[in-house]
Amino acid sequence: MKFFIDTADIEEITQAQSLGLVDGVTTNPSLMAQTGRDPIAVTKEICKLVTGPVSAEVISTDFEGMYSEAQALAEIGPNIVVKLPLTIDGLKTCQKLSNQGIKTNVTLCFSANQALLAAKSGATYISPFVGRLDDIGQTGMDLIEEIKVVYQNYSLPTEILVASIRHPIHLKEAAMIGADVATIPYSVMTKLISHPLTTIGLEKFLADHAKSSK
Repeated sequence: MKFFIDTADIEEITQAQSLGLVDGVTTNPSLMAQTGRDPIAVTKEICKLVTGPVSAEVISTDFEGMYSEAQALAEIGPNIVVKLPLTIDGLKTCQKLSNQGIKTNVTLCFSANQALLAAKSGATYISPFVGRLDDIGQTGMDLIEEIKVVYQNYSLPTEILVASIRHPIHLKEAAMIGADVATIPYSVMTKLISHPLTTIGLEKFLADHAKSSK
């Protein structure tokens, strides 16, 4: 499974890279707003820092606006992936960009039918939001399983990029299902390393070493 870090924070990306855990980056307008900086400038900096895919999202909601923004984003660097909403205009834009060899990430997916449409439009990645489904009383991971079956049935090349990951259990379940990518906030990424028995075991080893060294 590939790990993307879900952030626009340069420091978080740098820290995650030092752990060897960054295969790519996903951003969105909300994450960009948190930086307090110009989104294009931030995107350029991320693309220089990371060699893997960098998802940058359009703001427009109509086809002409999305396509124009997408072309500008694609010029930032060869690792740019244009992030598009799962709407009619978003799918139209996805198809046109895909035909031009520009990678796309179709986001805000909440059903297997939507995921199928995105794949048929040529999406490089589909981003189902598991945490937001959990928030409304559904089981987000059920959607990942459904998309996995549909894509396997028809050998669709679109990669399943699990988004809205809230905790380590989401990551484990996504990996067990066989999702291609998980995009993870830095706070969750660091929690993957932690386990109370690891901490207790290390403390015991160190205590025993201190006793034997006297």
